[in-house]
Amino acid sequence: MKRALFAVIAAGAMLLAACTPDVTVENLSGDTAAASGIAVSGRGEVYGTPDTLQMTFGVTVLRPTVQRAVDDAAELADGLITSLEGSGVASEDIQTSNYSIYPEYDWRNDERTLLGYRVSNNVVAKIRDIDAAGSVIDDAVAEVGDEIQISGVSFSIEDDAELIAAARDAAWADARAKAEQLATLAGLDLGKAVMIAESVSSVAPVPVYYADYAEEMAGAGVSTPIEAGEQQVAVNLEVRFATN
Repeated sequence: MKRALFAVIAAGAMLLAACTPDVTVENLSGDTAAASGIAVSGRGEVYGTPDTLQMTFGVTVLRPTVQRAVDDAAELADGLITSLEGSGVASEDIQTSNYSIYPEYDWRNDERTLLGYRVSNNVVAKIRDIDAAGSVIDDAVAEVGDEIQISGVSFSIEDDAELIAAARDAAWADARAKAEQLATLAGLDLGKAVMIAESVSSVAPVPVYYADYAEEMAGAGVSTPIEAGEQQVAVNLEVRFATN
């Protein structure tokens, strides 16, 4: 039995910032004769290595009768879950995400022919040891065989509090520098911040499946490669400073 191969690379992802003016001047005092405040935007970006991989593993079978399809799918799903746990995935990190039963037909010459009944059972598994992810996939494929399905690869950083704090520092420095320059140009003294709005975003590496090479690599006995790459954490700030 040939093993399916999923090659995952970290691809750079573009993040579109919120469509807000980069610099605006506002009248905070209500005096229409002169502006009394400066509003600016600031952005900070930092990068970290993902420490968690989430994937959807499933089985799908087509059998002549519903009962046989249900029984065979259950047996394969049990084997799949046992394999995941045996590969180090904690039971609390395995969750059923989909279960379906439906008849499958062949349509030809405007005639419908019943092919059988399709049963699919999917679970989402959170793999906390990314270095072992390739082995987790290989073991699952070996256990289930040709009726396995693997999809929905996504990386994340479980605890990104420090990264967010660093991005916030950078965003604040960016906003403050803009405000100070504008105040100098306008001949004003920059006061304290009177309004701050924050938005946080995270862009994970984009996994790519190389189907063209899967069969060749599997035949050569190459283990499934999993690369986490880097994940971007960005903070955008909208800050309004008072002026004197």
